[in-house]
Amino acid sequence: MKAFFLRHKKLHIWLLADLGLLAAFWLCRGNRAWMNALADHVTGPLKQAAGRVCYLTDVSVMEVLYVLAVLLGIGYLAWSIAAVAQAKGRRRRAWSAVLGAADIALAVYAGFCLLWGVNFWTDSFQDKSGIYAQPVAREDLLAVTEYFAEQLSQAADQVPRDENGVFAVPREEILAGSPHVYDEIEKAFPFLEFDDVGVKAMYFSRLMSVIDFTGFYCPWTGESNVNVDSPACLLPSTAAHELAHQRGFASEQECNFLAVLASTTSGDPAYVYAGWLMGYIHLGNALYRADPDTYWAIRDGLPDGVKADLAYNNAYWDQFRDNVAQQAASKVYDGILKAYGDERGIQSYGTVVDLLVAYYRDRA
Repeated sequence: MKAFFLRHKKLHIWLLADLGLLAAFWLCRGNRAWMNALADHVTGPLKQAAGRVCYLTDVSVMEVLYVLAVLLGIGYLAWSIAAVAQAKGRRRRAWSAVLGAADIALAVYAGFCLLWGVNFWTDSFQDKSGIYAQPVAREDLLAVTEYFAEQLSQAADQVPRDENGVFAVPREEILAGSPHVYDEIEKAFPFLEFDDVGVKAMYFSRLMSVIDFTGFYCPWTGESNVNVDSPACLLPSTAAHELAHQRGFASEQECNFLAVLASTTSGDPAYVYAGWLMGYIHLGNALYRADPDTYWAIRDGLPDGVKADLAYNNAYWDQFRDNVAQQAASKVYDGILKAYGDERGIQSYGTVVDLLVAYYRDRA
């Protein structure tokens, strides 16, 4: 056994180091104080520093790294196959290739756990704000959905539309406004203060649509990236969602809530409209499950512009519905969420309704 270990000493030491880091993370993740300290004083500043560098260019550094990773992976596989074929001790060479790949994969995963996984175990937005998701009574859900429909109807007239009545704010204008979307809500919740640079458009946006992603925050580069191929009517609230992740919140439900809250208070007509639209979609979906007839009564009363945006958004996503890549991506992401303690997995997106009702119930 000792001879076997020494034969690939460096690779085995690397493997043990990876496993040690992962074990330390999984053992310590339940200690909220430690996780808060790690996020506040180590990983948070590291991500912000990486972001300052990566935002020197408008190109998504995340996408560049992903492309390089794919190319290097293919190159490593080809080189390993050739090396094993030419080696005298093929088993030993094959083990070295497999061990090297495992070391790299585990190192990447360990880095992800430290840079982002930590945030699943820190104080949440609910902890910091005192606004908690609560069980929703049907009458409250109805009242808040009606309130959002009213606000959405008023905001619909404030944005430009094309000849088909569809939301027509240029995507470049939306991205340019993203650094200021949290300015107002930061006054109500000072812990949200962050030096926003904005979001980046992804070159491979169409591919992101295929796997059902509208945006992605990359902890390695500190960048918020958005899918600019998807309908523009929800692009502002998507940008706000990714900027919530930049503030260290890992929960998808909380980031959806923050996207609605920040967008609707931003003062930018495109963001205000997209915020009410995002909130209405979540609330409407919940109301439809509880009371389809009432849902349709509210839905039919919306302005034609809103109906056009909803129809366009549905038609766009229908073309990607239930493809193999989307199903695989959903399963992987669902597994990631559950692995970091969110037992609801991808279904946690639906619980944003609880937060919306809790926050807007009195206004409604």
